[in-house]
Amino acid sequence: MTVNPAIPQAVAAAGGPIEADAVIVGAGPVALFQVFELGLLEIKAHVIDSLTQVGGQPIELYPDKPIYDIPAVPVCTGKELTDSLMKQAEPFKPTFHLGQEVSKVAKREDGRFDLETSAGTKFITKTVFIAAGVGAFQPRKPKVEGLTQFENNGQLAYRVRDPQQYAGKNVVILGGGDSALDWALNLQPIAESVTLIHRRDEFRAAPASVAKMKALADAHEMMHITGQVTGFEAEDGVLKEVKVTSLDGVTRRLPLDNLLAFFGLSPRLGPIAEWGLDIERRQVKVDTEKFETSIPGIFAVGDINTYPGKKKLILSGFHEAALAAFGAAKYIFPEKKVSLQYTTTSTKLHEVLGVESPVFD
Repeated sequence: MTVNPAIPQAVAAAGGPIEADAVIVGAGPVALFQVFELGLLEIKAHVIDSLTQVGGQPIELYPDKPIYDIPAVPVCTGKELTDSLMKQAEPFKPTFHLGQEVSKVAKREDGRFDLETSAGTKFITKTVFIAAGVGAFQPRKPKVEGLTQFENNGQLAYRVRDPQQYAGKNVVILGGGDSALDWALNLQPIAESVTLIHRRDEFRAAPASVAKMKALADAHEMMHITGQVTGFEAEDGVLKEVKVTSLDGVTRRLPLDNLLAFFGLSPRLGPIAEWGLDIERRQVKVDTEKFETSIPGIFAVGDINTYPGKKKLILSGFHEAALAAFGAAKYIFPEKKVSLQYTTTSTKLHEVLGVESPVFD
């Protein structure tokens, strides 16, 4: 997948490391709101993400599914939430470094941090914000030897980017959770055929989705097989069919054009685990005043952090980002007193946001 050209990308610094006030690791909803909260304090952010697009979990896992618990937004999709957060952060002109992972963080003698990415991008930054969700996601893959080779030609995939690419195709979907059921139902009207394969009769999906799938199967408008893929046949590097062994022990051959596997995603902390932070159960421990980690100048917000009473909600992450921004200000502006101002009435914030101050009668 190519990087979105509408997102401001960094140009490699020929003269050495990029000097920054704040580097945010992650580009999900909380990271994007962190850009906004830092921007209100006139702190410019650089954002790094291993994915090649912004949006984090909502874009990767449910871009078209509704979200109901964003304050003052009765309902929005993951994509709509991401688009709104990007628009909100736009006045502060963040710079994105996508498709790369932070590989090194080291404290300097002057209190700042040396930070380097897998792409060789180097920073010297005053503060670091970890907003990496639950870590870098890796899809759980089918345990059939040799099957993953078809990731290269796109026949095997773990998410749906464009439903229309499956129009007129024979699609086999593996899994029994919400993602598997949702895409089986969404692709059924446009694909030539849809077959759902799950290893047992029980599903982990919404009962209404399961009922609708079974009704379509009973009407012969799609097929449902209880079993597992145990092999495949290919010709000239093209996947032609999978071998499905059902609960009765019978193995059948199933022709297909595309295979979608929804076994869930396995999060991993990756290099963050090597930074020397205080970590508990693969989450970074923080205080609840500034959401600062055990290393001064490094903050953690969103699902990546843990503290007494922690709730993994986007709402909670937004609150954490606001307090973390104020906590970071002392490192970025050590001689400056940073006061709380309100976007409704502060002419200074209106200037920072690039909007006109309202006139009240």
